[in-house]
Amino acid sequence: MSFETWSARGPGSGGAGDDVAEARRQIESAHLAGAEQEALRREVLDFIGVHPDCLHRSCPPGHLTGSAVIVDPATEQVLLIHHAKIGRWLQPGGHADGEANLGAVAWTEATEETGLTGLVLVTPAIDIDIHPIAARPGEPEHRHLDLRFLVLVGAQHDPAPNHETLGARWVDAADWAVTESPELQRAVLRAIEVARQVAEPASGNPSGSGCPSGCRCS
Repeated sequence: MSFETWSARGPGSGGAGDDVAEARRQIESAHLAGAEQEALRREVLDFIGVHPDCLHRSCPPGHLTGSAVIVDPATEQVLLIHHAKIGRWLQPGGHADGEANLGAVAWTEATEETGLTGLVLVTPAIDIDIHPIAARPGEPEHRHLDLRFLVLVGAQHDPAPNHETLGARWVDAADWAVTESPELQRAVLRAIEVARQVAEPASGNPSGSGCPSGCRCS
């Protein structure tokens, strides 16, 4: 199993546009763990096959999203945001809105929602989830089909959340905000596991920068 790290918005730095084939490729190449995750992967791929407009919010049954599990490899803590609309502590993430590079979506949302700079995206994705979104005025109930990526924190550790969040904080994997959601706990534990694998070669990094092996930082 091999991973790559990117200091910008993932392979190709976004710009995949409305090409659902790229989203499909990222879902197919995700390093998932367990039969339940494989079943979710199949369900999302089947959904894409039936709904070619799945990159857009205008797809009524649901749409693709990308999210980031931000980990500090030194402490193995995870950064959660208090989502203003949903009212829960979650990982950063958001709608694809036509962008097929879901890694780019995850990196952009993580940067915008936390205010952190120097975030490093790890590819391929590590988790996948399907969850319902309750109806709101002007928006019927639908599903988010979420591809989740590990993102490593850079030198800046103090978040400055934007208007979409009510707060942000670093937590342990055993924190109540993680454990109350089995889906979030699964993604967090998987992210920490992969962060250990990615960070191990960094201990011998001759640059002294602390970047993971293969990091394409400028």
